[in-house]
Amino acid sequence: MKLMKSLFLGSAAGLVVMSGAQAADLPLKAKAVEYVKVCSLYGAGFYYIPGTDTCIKLGGYLRSDLGVNTNAIFGGNTSGPAGAQNRFSNAFTWRSRADLTIDTRTATEYGVVRTYMETAFSWTSGGYAGSATGATTYNGNPNGAVSGGQLGVYFAFIQFAGFTMGKAVSQFSAPWTEFPGKNIFTGLVGGGGTNTGVNQFTYTAEFGDGVSASVGVQDPSAYYQPGISNLATATQGNFGYGASAYGGTTVPDIVGQLRVDQAWGLFQASVAAHDNNPAYYGAAQTSGGPGGKWGWAGQLALSIKNIPTGPGDTINLQGVYTNGATRYNIQDQASPASAATIFSDVTGVGYGFAPDSVYGPGGSLQLVSTWGMRGGFNHNWNPYWSSSVFGAYASVRYTGAAKAAMCGVGGTVHTLIGAGAGGNITVCNPDYNIGQVGANLRWTPVKNLTFTTEAVYTMLDQKYAGVAALAANTGIGKPAGHYTLKDQDTWTVMLRAQRNW
Repeated sequence: MKLMKSLFLGSAAGLVVMSGAQAADLPLKAKAVEYVKVCSLYGAGFYYIPGTDTCIKLGGYLRSDLGVNTNAIFGGNTSGPAGAQNRFSNAFTWRSRADLTIDTRTATEYGVVRTYMETAFSWTSGGYAGSATGATTYNGNPNGAVSGGQLGVYFAFIQFAGFTMGKAVSQFSAPWTEFPGKNIFTGLVGGGGTNTGVNQFTYTAEFGDGVSASVGVQDPSAYYQPGISNLATATQGNFGYGASAYGGTTVPDIVGQLRVDQAWGLFQASVAAHDNNPAYYGAAQTSGGPGGKWGWAGQLALSIKNIPTGPGDTINLQGVYTNGATRYNIQDQASPASAATIFSDVTGVGYGFAPDSVYGPGGSLQLVSTWGMRGGFNHNWNPYWSSSVFGAYASVRYTGAAKAAMCGVGGTVHTLIGAGAGGNITVCNPDYNIGQVGANLRWTPVKNLTFTTEAVYTMLDQKYAGVAALAANTGIGKPAGHYTLKDQDTWTVMLRAQRNW
């Protein structure tokens, strides 16, 4: 009995010792997991970054585009192989794009600090260009990137205490930029653009009740310099306008905006000042050059909501005038229209150039004036179907001195393609108009998935008449010879599938 009692007590003591050792080896209590929390301060889709007071929202889209009868997808077939309207012109161009947006916001004693980024990865099909031998070469890099691929930085800006710093939509542009009719086509004239942003430093003051004003500076070099034509460099290839001859960028564009945003819609007035800084008359600085001049632009925009045609319907309208600041009318995505060369048949051609300014040998800088308008009506038929009609118009006008340098005795146009080259220009006038009209239909079978079809017609109303003697352009298969100068037109059809997230 004593033996059994001793064994029992010994075993109990051992278990107590072992339990104490095992308890000492147990891990400490784990730190609570920080789950992602919804941030309701800035709308749907925001979450707190774990461990911070910063809210973040991810978004973007994936789309597939097909442009029929265009080489520059959704920008218009008004120059190069597309404008040739022959076998070098694509019957279609395809593009796929994936877009990512990152929006962060942090509440501070100075207000909300916001950062915003949007980047897109695109793949676009190319086309063929001719050679002097009769062969062709494939351009698989339509976006200037390897194998047709392109990384685009659309927006990258910081907003703090009323300031916007970085790449954002120009304060000159209307909120819909170049899409008054929710259109796919990016080449509409008649107002400001930069829907992918422009570098700027802007201050915005909010006065309450939807009234605000902005003033700032922005970089003109990438999107607001269509050309300062040096007529002394003119050849038959550029029709007597000459190559562009900008000097360095010395002053940013100065932009101001006043906006009233109400339940009924929006009204906006915008102004911009643009420096025209030319280079020299010749190749060396010793050749001298004309003095620079300031250009300017003004724009009015109006959006009307809650119209009787249906809930969510809108009418967007804008009008613009520029003098030496052409890109504020014929915007950056409409670049083919600012240097239009459209052929028809075998021997017809129409021209339209719209630089900021021109100058001839020993002459002063002549600013080019433009005016234009664009608008769109957007209608919702039901929750699944919607459509829009839209249009745009722009007019380009040269000064009398510019026309004399181009069309007068010894003028570049007459000398290069007129009587001196065997042509017969009966009317020499570089002024021109360009008009565009389009419509689209959108189907949204489920939320954030939309299929769109769209058609756009463009007409170039140019003021030259007679016959031009042109040099050969083997890149688009055009031989040297005589071409009848006349108005031109062209069309484009676009198809799109897009999924937003």
